[in-house]
Amino acid sequence: MISQGLNLLCQHDQGIEAIIAPRLESIVSLLSAYVREIETFNPTLSLVGTDDRQELVTRHILDSLSPLGIIAGRLAVEGPIPVQIADVGSGAGLPGIPLAIALPDVQFTLIERKGRRADFLRKTLEELGLPNVSVEEQEMEKVKPGRFALVTFRAFRPLDPRIYKKLSKLCTSGGVLAAYKGRRAKTETEIATLEQAVPPLAGRWEILPCPVPTLDEERHLVLVLP
Repeated sequence: MISQGLNLLCQHDQGIEAIIAPRLESIVSLLSAYVREIETFNPTLSLVGTDDRQELVTRHILDSLSPLGIIAGRLAVEGPIPVQIADVGSGAGLPGIPLAIALPDVQFTLIERKGRRADFLRKTLEELGLPNVSVEEQEMEKVKPGRFALVTFRAFRPLDPRIYKKLSKLCTSGGVLAAYKGRRAKTETEIATLEQAVPPLAGRWEILPCPVPTLDEERHLVLVLP
């Protein structure tokens, strides 16, 4: 199931193929173990909104990896690896853990304020053996600023001016916010509203399509340069 999905991602994106294909077996093994961890703890922690494995793989694992080529390309522009990526409001570790599995030379910090979910993340990282990932159990407002070349967030509340200000403080100079979003029309409205409230953002964002294999719904990544 995971292997088939990754192969479909690779077929549709040469950037993803260049990253995943050389390590496909290892990536499939780690993602499979990660899915098992989610399935074990989901009934008590409500990590994701499904108990169906196919839906979990499609809507969460493949969805997290769908902008992998874009993110990796952005990191290449920003400078030499290793760089620091933050996954804010990480929850079950999405998209941070799938991205970290695919990008073992990049350092990831999973920021999660809820103690039980942070405990799940720490246990999962120990089970998977991912040395390039750490967990910070705190509100994003309390995270040391100016540390991250890229800040991801998924299934997050709308990117309004208040949230934008908090997230942008986490970025290094020249860093970027990467927001996982759905329908383009709704996303354009959201970003236009933000642009009106923060005029310096005019022209400093782009919306990029990130289709998810077998999912008949729009998916986009929004890159915002604070």
